[in-house]
This record gives sequence, C-alpha cells and structure tokens, in this order.
Amino acid sequence: MAFSLLGLATALPEHSMSAEQAIGMSNDCVCRTDRHTRLLRTVFRRTGISNRQLCVPHEIAYQWVPVPPRDLPPHESDLSRGPTTGERMALYAEHAAPLALRAVGSALESSAVPAAAITHLITVSCTGFEAPGVDVELIDRLQMRNTVERVHVGFMGCHGAINGMRVALGLTAADPAARVLLCATELCSLHFCFSWDQERILGNALFADGAAAFVCGNVERRVNGRAVGGEEDGRKQEDGDPWSVVATGSCLAPESREAITWRIGDFGYEMSLSNRVPELIKEHLRPWLASWLERRNLSIDEIGSWAIHPGGPRIVDAVQEGLGLSPQATQVSRSVLEDYGNMSSPTVLFILERLRRQAAKLPCVLLGFGPGLVAEAALIC
Repeated sequence: MAFSLLGLATALPEHSMSAEQAIGMSNDCVCRTDRHTRLLRTVFRRTGISNRQLCVPHEIAYQWVPVPPRDLPPHESDLSRGPTTGERMALYAEHAAPLALRAVGSALESSAVPAAAITHLITVSCTGFEAPGVDVELIDRLQMRNTVERVHVGFMGCHGAINGMRVALGLTAADPAARVLLCATELCSLHFCFSWDQERILGNALFADGAAAFVCGNVERRVNGRAVGGEEDGRKQEDGDPWSVVATGSCLAPESREAITWRIGDFGYEMSLSNRVPELIKEHLRPWLASWLERRNLSIDEIGSWAIHPGGPRIVDAVQEGLGLSPQATQVSRSVLEDYGNMSSPTVLFILERLRRQAAKLPCVLLGFGPGLVAEAALIC
C-alpha cells in the first residue's frame, strides 16, 4: 500500500494582469520619485513574470489609493497605505472559498472519488484567516459528511502545501482507508504594499493568486526493484499509475531567522526576503538533501524530475547551482513562475500538475522554502 495522488487540479481567479500593467500600477500607486520608478522597473523585469491572476481587478487599486504626487517630503511619503488588514481580510473571506471550490471540484472529478467519501480535509493558506472559513465552506458546498476531520496548515508560507502533504502522509498511515482532500488557496495580491518600502517591493513584483487541490489515499501498486532508487524508478509514469508520496523532510538553515519573514501589519501582511537567501540555499541545501535522500536509497543524480518552488528566479538559480542540476531540470518551475507568478503555497502543486501531464520521470522531489529559512521536501515515486 502507498499514499498516492488520486487526483490533482489547479484554479486561477478570473482577473489577469500583464507585466506592463503590473509595472504601471505599481509606478502610479507606490513610486514617489524618479529613482523609485527606475528601481521598481528593474525589480519587476528581473522576476521574468509575464502574467499573473488576481482575485480583484488591478484597477481597483486606484480606488484604494489615490495616485500620490511626486517628490513628497519623507515624512509624508507613506500617507496612503491602502486598505487596512481588516479590510483585506474581508476580501479574503469573499474570494478565497470560491477559488478553492473550483480547484477542489476539478481534483475530485479527476480522482473519481465522490465528495461524500472524503474522510479528512486539509486546508493550507498563509494569506488570510477566517473562522468558520474555507474548510467549512467546502464541506457545506460539496455536501461532504459532517464527520470529516479537518486540519488547517496556516501561515507557513510558500512551502505550506508540502507541510500539508506531511499531514496527509500521517493521516493515511494512521487510517489505511482514509481518503484525504488537501486544498491550498492563496490571495497574495491582497497584501500589496502601497507605500514605498524597498524591502517589500520585491513581494509586490513576485506574488499572485491561485489555488490547487489533490485527493489522496492508500492504493495497491507494484514496486519494481528497490523500494526507491531501483533501476525502474527512472521510467516515465504510465497512464493510470498513481504517483505516491513516500516521505517528507524539513531543514532549518542555521542563523537564518530573518532571511524570510512574514508578519501581520496594520496594512496587510508584511513579507521581506533577504538577499542572503540564495547563498543560504547554495550553502545548506545540498548537504541536507543528499543525506535525506541517502536514507531512502537515493542520490541527487537519481532524481528523475524536480518540482522546485520558484520563490523568484534567484531562488531557482541557487537550487540549480547548489544541487548541480541541468537547466532542463528547472525549466517547468521557471515556466510556471513566468506564466502565473509566485502564488505561494499552491505554486509547487501547479508545477507538479504540469510534470504529471508531461509524464515526467520518477522519482520526483518537491522543494519549497519559507520563513526561517526552512527548506521542505517531499519525495514522490
């Protein structure tokens, strides 16, 4: 028996914003000087993001924050800071559940598991809080059993879906008959920073909205060769042969507490990303990951495909360089970032969905990075 992905699906909100629109809105609503404009354009273009989807049309930003005059005195430079955190949470309550429902509905359909058969529900989000929240909305709208056992993985950042996988792995181990539904939903755009803050501009440039869901459970499957790492593990996945999550791992980089932070402020959640993050990844990722894989009879060179959360181009570059990967190994991660932006926790599942459609080689390693700096991994065979 193995904990297998029975169905996986993604969903995007209806409103899109091109790279030029993103630069234009940010320039109008945030920049106070010509220097701000030059720096902002450089930061946005370096992300390589060509499009992103938003739960609220970007034109609404002009209603939230009147376009400020140029060359404001320093003490007046942040007079217009946008909606309060309470107002942003009201938007989360309005938009998160409908987006989650679309992802979950498609995941259930692809799995052929009816909603009434789900025994456990895991929700993942770091961009909003509400109770009763998305979990109860899913139960009500999909007419799930009122005895569904719920777990929420909250405020863990971009690797939250991997944390959710760890929960699912434990639940299916404890109950072999379990059918687990996981949904990761993030509305990152609600935390757009409307005042000039050089540390937070990168967050404005990177983040977008999206949701992803999967259904999993224990199924019988044939294992060829060794449990993992055998000669058959590099094969392409056959149609109908489910991908199985066999392990998850976590590593906190030493002396990295302020490398990535995500805190609740009065005007949205405040994210900061230190320029130390790529170097921390290059220094610490390979020794830990090699040891973690070795305990599962695998080496880095035996991994057939990689689902690397694209926190930004420099993050993917650091993983590629630190692990000695080929450009082809990171291509799907880069293309998802270009097409959708960084959607936080669902992003790695968007990458996994694309790899499955391409019948990527197994085993596959998922990697995500979040506040700490913490690296999270999952191994799929």
